[in-house]
Amino acid sequence: MAGEIAVNAGWKAELRALVALAIPVVLSEIGWMLQGIVDTVMVGGLGPSAIGAVALGNAIYYTPSLFGIGLLLGLDTLVAQAYGRGDHDACHHWLAQGAYLACIATPPLMLVCIAASFGFTHVGIAHSVAAPAGSYLRILTLGTLPLLLYAGVRRYLQGVGEVNVVMVAFVVANVLNWLGDWALIYGKFGCPRMGVDGSAVSTCAARVVMAVILLGAAWWYERRRGHPLFRRWARLSWLKIRQLTRLGAPAAGQIVLEVGAWNLATLAAGWLTPVALATHQIALNYASFTYMVPLGLSSAAAVSVGHAMGAGDAARARRAGWMALALGTGFMLLAAVVFFVAPGPLIALYTRDAAVMAVGPSLLGLAAAFQIFDGIQTVSTGALRGLGETRVPMWANLAGYWFLGLPLGLALCFLLRWGIYGLWIGLTLALIVIASMLLWRWNRDSKKQGLRDSRD
Repeated sequence: MAGEIAVNAGWKAELRALVALAIPVVLSEIGWMLQGIVDTVMVGGLGPSAIGAVALGNAIYYTPSLFGIGLLLGLDTLVAQAYGRGDHDACHHWLAQGAYLACIATPPLMLVCIAASFGFTHVGIAHSVAAPAGSYLRILTLGTLPLLLYAGVRRYLQGVGEVNVVMVAFVVANVLNWLGDWALIYGKFGCPRMGVDGSAVSTCAARVVMAVILLGAAWWYERRRGHPLFRRWARLSWLKIRQLTRLGAPAAGQIVLEVGAWNLATLAAGWLTPVALATHQIALNYASFTYMVPLGLSSAAAVSVGHAMGAGDAARARRAGWMALALGTGFMLLAAVVFFVAPGPLIALYTRDAAVMAVGPSLLGLAAAFQIFDGIQTVSTGALRGLGETRVPMWANLAGYWFLGLPLGLALCFLLRWGIYGLWIGLTLALIVIASMLLWRWNRDSKKQGLRDSRD
């Protein structure tokens, strides 16, 4: 009886720790999403061309920038496992290598974005949108290094359990970005009226602030434990950079495959009708918002599983992964119910156009159908990253989206003329397949780790 009580108490303590880790991370993911929303809303007063320019610039920028952020996801595994085994010096060392990798990755990513910024006028985009979009993207590119430094330091802080400051950084950055947008877009507070360019300048400044806040938090954390951050800063180690890249490159590839699939779906929706594109974007906005919760839980799972693996406790690692999956699946089940029960009012928050209102509820029904699977695949990816496995999620996304879901969706959409519904049916099937593959792999690998520990 006493043993059963102790097990229950331990399980509840682990769940509380996971939730305490996940909440700030989830709120930070929502804050990340809000930056783009704030930029789009704040340029609304300049007219449709400005809105289109910001949307287009962000869409192009985020694919290479998310690849750079993905390269640093290996820090989740390396820092968390080092922290779990009590090796704080290794945590510090990995932070330094992450900063070096951010500096190495920044120039090629900036070159890709700058080259893309000059291509808008050559792909049939109206000049009223193409010109400001190109200028916006070139300015936004200047914030790449602070963005990647922020991403690296964030992984470090999450790995050592210092997550509240990540949430604080995003709150501060969003407030500053909003004020900066207001001042620089419209020439308030004595600032020049810069229009769309002002939004990009404000976003870059907000990213510098985020990086500075997190670097300050890392310095304070290391100072408290008597290990000054910059006094004993590790030198560049190409061996460590390769190790970090071996973990991060597949994670970056997985992000690009996933984001690229949805971007291609948006492009395909644009080949249909304005109503189809508008409805697709509205449903995608809702799906993207709910996705932020399992995305935050994915990071929490990577850290919790990594801590347990570093401590040599595979049973605790397995519990942490399953608890994160249960939380993510539970939330997405609630989201699915809301999408099913109230699709009309949700669409009406964006528009009351009769054509969109006719198509929108069915599309939100499809979004509801894949919510649970989206949660499973996202959290499983993080749990596997905690074990040190980043290649399987990449291959699962390649197979699910690019070999199955997108070809099927495009065929249903254009060949069988099912329109936007056919496209979303293909994407839904892709998520079902990806979730099934990753859940099976998590169960197998986490169980295998437990069996290995029991033999040892």
